[in-house]
Parts: sequence; structure tokens; C-alpha cells
Amino acid sequence: MKKFVAIVLLAAVFSSCQQDNKKTFTVNGSIANTQGKKVYLEEVPVGSMQPVIVDSSDIENGKFTLKTEAMEDAIYNIRLDQLQFPVASVINDGPEVDLDITMGSRNPQLPEKFEVKNSPASQAMKEFMLAFNEKMIPLVNKAHQLDSLRSVKVADSTAALLMQTIKQDGVRLKEYTLGEIKKGINPALSMFELGYYQSTANGQGLGLEPLDNKQVIDLIDGVTKKFPNHVAVAGLKLNLQQEIKAAEDRTWIGKQAPDFTLPDITGKPVSLGSFKGQYVLVDFWASWCRPCRAENPNIVAAFNKYKSKGFTILGVSLDDDANAWKNAIQNDKLAWTQVSDLKKWESPVVPMYKFGGIPFNVLIDPQGKIIAEGLRGIDLENKLAAIFP
Repeated sequence: MKKFVAIVLLAAVFSSCQQDNKKTFTVNGSIANTQGKKVYLEEVPVGSMQPVIVDSSDIENGKFTLKTEAMEDAIYNIRLDQLQFPVASVINDGPEVDLDITMGSRNPQLPEKFEVKNSPASQAMKEFMLAFNEKMIPLVNKAHQLDSLRSVKVADSTAALLMQTIKQDGVRLKEYTLGEIKKGINPALSMFELGYYQSTANGQGLGLEPLDNKQVIDLIDGVTKKFPNHVAVAGLKLNLQQEIKAAEDRTWIGKQAPDFTLPDITGKPVSLGSFKGQYVLVDFWASWCRPCRAENPNIVAAFNKYKSKGFTILGVSLDDDANAWKNAIQNDKLAWTQVSDLKKWESPVVPMYKFGGIPFNVLIDPQGKIIAEGLRGIDLENKLAAIFP
């Protein structure tokens, strides 16, 4: 499931229980190489992760001071004027933190560097982000290289070798993150690291594997045991469990695939049930859907690689123009069974599979059970590689 970061970030804070734990938190800052006039202090609670401005200060001779009442350890962003992104982030693990920020020479909207003092958790967070992003660079570069190889249709062996190195890079990044979370020097830091990894894994489409439900729960358990008085983290587990249950009720994974029958390009009726005994990817798409057409080369590559191993595809189009549909099949070289009732969003398969956008797909095992959904890009390749090693 790919909703963990949203679950973690949307959990309740239970802030009403924290009123007796208030303490003053001060950020003493200096900022160089900027024409900015004002800075803002944003509190990012562990539970909601939604920034709230709690103080502001004019910049005078490159200096500023920001203060707030803090109930328990959380993330604080320092935002310059109206810039989109924070110029620094800190954790209130002490009463004061000192910041020295230098804005970029070439891009004055981004910090070139910042130094933090009197806050071990803030320093650790900074080091985590730098190390994580540095480890992401080869993963991103290789993923782009893989896309280029697929576009020029190189040998499968070359792409497979590159795919293997991408997986290895992803595993190392995951292991690094888990190790940092388990160090557990600060509860806000641990939750930040968890959210940072999950949002990257869910958003990049690089084959970086998100932590599953059990891993997330186990990690939060570890944090709550180490910091039992941190109210926000203590509240995360209950809310996470509730959200997971709700998400599991919505997902198709583990359920039998609803059967349907639609006409193919010749008008012959084809049922999903006729594919039992194979692994079948039911791919919902349309000729007018640009993201679908962009995804088709990845699906073609997967089909060609695994079609001899018990894997096939059933394309289900939401077209309403037969000629456009058939032309897209030919132009994109979709050499598998294609069906459509040419009713676009009025097709009965839409409410049957409860999707609100395309491309969308489900992967069904030989017994007719759905084992994955929403596989795109490298995620489809990774799933099939695990099934057909």
C-alpha cells in the first residue's frame, strides 16, 4: 500500500493534553546574501505536519530572533519573506538554537548552507537530509538512464542489469533510513525521518520501496517506548491503525477481481474470467489520456519480457471513438487483448473497480485474486521480477 506517509502526516496531535508542558523556544539567527526583509517561524507538529506560523521578525543587519511557546518537541521551519520553501528547519530539543544561514549566490531563493548550534536533534536532522539526498542522486540518475535505454529499445539484459543496481541502491537507502530512525535520539526527528522516506518512496516512481504497515507500526512502537511522554507520537499509533483499516477496506489487494465481459476490437465478447490460470494485468486506459500513452512503453516492455512466463495483459479502454482507440493500439504497439464498450466514463467497469482516474491497473494472480494495484513505471517491473525471478 502506498498511503503510509499520508497516514502518518494526517494523524491527530491531541494537543489539548499538552497545555501543562509549555516552554519557551528561541531561534537566534543570522542570514547572509539576501535582500529579504522578514522571517517567519513555522511550527510543524509531529501529528499533523501542517505548518502554522507562530512568530515573525524583521531582519536587522542580517540578524533576527524568533520565539514561541513550545509544548513538546516538534519541527520548526524558518521561512524567508514569501519564498516557497523554508530556508532551514530545526527541532526544539533545547530552549535556544543558533542558526547561520547563507543564501545562494546563483539562486537567492535557496539556501547555500546553514549551520546550527545548541541543538543536537537539529544537527542530526540536517545531516540526515544531506546524506539521504546524496544517496538519492545515483538512484535518480540510473532511473533516468533506464528510461533512455527503454526508449531506444536496447537488449533486455542491459536494462535488467541496470534495474538490479537500482534495486540495490534502493535497498541501501531504505536500510540507512531504518538505521537512523532506530537511533531514536529525538521523537520529532524519528517521525520526520519516517515521513521523509515514505514521501520520497511514494512520490518518485523510482522503485524505492515504501515501508509496509507492519514496519511503520513497529517503528512508531519503538519511538513511543523510548519517549512515552511525547503526546503526539503516542497518539500516532491509534490513528495510524484506524487509517490503515480504512485504507485496507478501500484497496483491492487481497480481494477477488470482479468479473466483466466487454467486446474486443472485432466485437467479440471477452471476459476477464477467461484469463484464469495466468497472471494478468488489467490495464484501464484511453487513447485520449496522455499519461496512459506515456506509460504504454513501460507496459509494452513488461509484456515482451514476461509474456512467455505466464503473464499477460487485458487492456480496458475508456474511449468513445473506435478509430482513435484502434489507432492508439496500433501506434503504441499494444500486442495484447484490448476491450472497450466505447462508453468512456459511463462504462460499468468504472464503478465496478471504483477508480476515479487513469491510468489505473490491477495485477491478478492465476486464482483470480488481486495482488497489486496502481503499478506504474519501475514499480511494475519490480513486481513482475519478484513473481518471475
